[in-house]
Amino acid sequence: MKLPVRLAGLTALAALVATACAPQSSGDTSSGKDEKSGTLRVWLFQEVGNTPKEKVVDSVVAGFEKAHAGTEVEVEYIPVETRAQRVKAAFNDPSSAPDVMEYGNTDTAGHVKDGGLLDVTGAFGDWSEAKDTDPTARRSVTVDGKVYGAPFYVGVRALYYRTDVFRELGLKPPESMDELASAARTIRAAKPGLYGLAVGGAYTYGALPFVWAHGGELADREGGSYTSAIDSPAARKGIEAYTSLFGDDNCPAAKCAGMGGNDTVSAFAAGKAGMAIGGDFSHAAVEAGKVKGKYAVVPLPGVKSGSIAPAFAGGNNIGVLKSTSHRTLAVDLMKRLASKKTQGELFDAMGFLPTFTDVRRQAAAEEPFVKPFVRTLSAGTAFVPASPAWAQIDSQLVLPTMFQEIIAGKKDVAGASEAAARKMDSAFGSAG
Repeated sequence: MKLPVRLAGLTALAALVATACAPQSSGDTSSGKDEKSGTLRVWLFQEVGNTPKEKVVDSVVAGFEKAHAGTEVEVEYIPVETRAQRVKAAFNDPSSAPDVMEYGNTDTAGHVKDGGLLDVTGAFGDWSEAKDTDPTARRSVTVDGKVYGAPFYVGVRALYYRTDVFRELGLKPPESMDELASAARTIRAAKPGLYGLAVGGAYTYGALPFVWAHGGELADREGGSYTSAIDSPAARKGIEAYTSLFGDDNCPAAKCAGMGGNDTVSAFAAGKAGMAIGGDFSHAAVEAGKVKGKYAVVPLPGVKSGSIAPAFAGGNNIGVLKSTSHRTLAVDLMKRLASKKTQGELFDAMGFLPTFTDVRRQAAAEEPFVKPFVRTLSAGTAFVPASPAWAQIDSQLVLPTMFQEIIAGKKDVAGASEAAARKMDSAFGSAG
């Protein structure tokens, strides 16, 4: 039976629940060792303005070292841009590998296929805090019913809009995608110097909510394999809705076709757009821009009035490498780094949205800007196929190419989506 990606993920979650009662086990390691003292190496991502993150992590490390006599933790912050090369080298040479590392949640399946991550299903199931993990975040560490890490933080996108522009033009925050498009064109017509809604042909995760809101999927899962669904009738409706926003009446194709997510947020922050689709992680950049004090955020509306479009559930995870010689210690450090206490402190320090539903509710109560993102998460999010093929599909720019071909008039929606589906199916086939 074919399952859409979102339902396939729930099936994987059911398998996770079934295995959670098994005796605690961190799985086998290539080293075959489980030393109870010594030095553990940790790789975390280098953030823009990394000092607040370092302070939180230093506190976690101090607590870990105090709890485990004879241990020392070395933390290295690695650039996100070069992570693929570093991780590949670590998988190929265990002597250079860390014991614990941060990784992007779309990288999970690929890392598992490469044999780099430790199966921590039992340890995760026995972890008392795990029961409060957001189901989508839990799904991001799950491959074929087994858990390969702990969710670290989650990121979603919503609709930023200019309150001063909306007030001047008598507009209300859109409650459907039709109202969104109408508001965008109204703004552009009244203020030709602004994009109505800043959109980008290379902004995959800003475009996908349009596909999902129209009932489309990226792929279907049958057994253990995936087939593309990007050329289905429902997906094509979403693709048409998104690409129709490129034009002189909103965001001119010549300027917007090549824009990515950062470009659209930068345009909004610089006062060059009436609306933009941005993440909770975009808040600091917008606050530092010209629109400070003149904007608000609401969930991106869906097709039906009052509905919320499914957003991509981005974010990062913390995992243990299979090559570790400190299996038990590494799993404990993973849980400490991904704990409720740490996630709450990282939200305060960096604005990272917690993956625990109770911690996230508390964050929303303390910081009003978080509320529309929490509402978006609560309404239901979507994720990419849990296949190692996704890294190839992403790196080959299969979806941006599809959008840009349509925007440029080189192909119609049917032709471009069919071509994209062939490329995706080729990647799925080669991934096994």
